[in-house]
Order: sequence, then C-alpha cells, then structure tokens
Amino acid sequence: MDFKEIIRVIPDFPVEGISFKDITTLLKDGEKYRQAIDELKARVSHLNIDVIAGPEARGFVVGAPLAYALGVGFVPIRKSGKLPYDTIEAGYDLEYGKDKLAVHTDAILPGQNVLIADDLLATGGTISTAVNLVQKLGGNVVGAAFLIELEQLEGRKKLPGVEVVSLLSYED
Repeated sequence: MDFKEIIRVIPDFPVEGISFKDITTLLKDGEKYRQAIDELKARVSHLNIDVIAGPEARGFVVGAPLAYALGVGFVPIRKSGKLPYDTIEAGYDLEYGKDKLAVHTDAILPGQNVLIADDLLATGGTISTAVNLVQKLGGNVVGAAFLIELEQLEGRKKLPGVEVVSLLSYED
C-alpha cells in the first residue's frame, strides 16, 4: 500500500517552509493503521528484538503496537520529570532550544536487544538521544523503525551502525 495516500501534508506548519507530515489521518483508519504496523513488523522481524523503546509521544503509537505484534515488551522514553521511578536522562538540542529525555533505570537490562520506534526520522536528534539512553543502560540497539523518513535532513547519519527501516520517505 502507498501510505503517502493517507498521510496528510500541511504546508508551512509549524513555521513557514516546513511541510508537516500529519499521521493522525493514518491513525484514525484502523485497517490502514494495522497495515502500517504489520508492514513495519515484516521489515524488522529478521532482527533479534527483546524489547522496543519509543520516545514520547508519537513513538508510543508506533512502538507499542509494534511490540504487541512482535510479542515483545515496550519501554516508554519520556520527557524529563514524567517517570515515577529512578531514571537516567540525556539532553538534546531542539530547533528552538533544548530538551531532555528519560527512561527508568530498570527498563532495559544489560545485553537486551532493543529496537527504537517512532513516527518520524528527521534530523535524528531525538532518536540518537534515545539510542544513547539505551546504551547507557547496557542495551544493544539493533535497529530503528519509522513510519516516515525525511531524507533531506539526513537523520540516518546520526545513527551509525543502526539498521534504519522506514515505511515511506519524503524529500521535502
């Protein structure tokens, strides 16, 4: 299926010159949403995955159903201050500032194989931070899976040695 047919593109959002890829049109269509998760599952099933980690919040809507489909656990990576137990954190740069992501210290065991899942790979800042957190806990990042990749932003370059899987890509 060509998932581009269902992804809504909104020009000049959130700022002029950005072409926002809105996945809510995919998420609200149960059959197509299931097809997208099933397709991601097929593309990552060769990896030896113990657990999937997804960054807040859209990583949850990709990572959790993918974990369910693969029969593995899901680990939420949240913004700083949102998790109730002991955490480790890592900071990263945003277009207009800085932010931090956190994960529980017992969420990933040393030696576990982890797939990072999110809706979109753009510059790679969020995902490389997620990779950093997984590695700090002793996990092995075996891949990263996305619904969408914005190729011109070259986010893959921030993920050396990580197998990257995307359902669709955009040049703009």
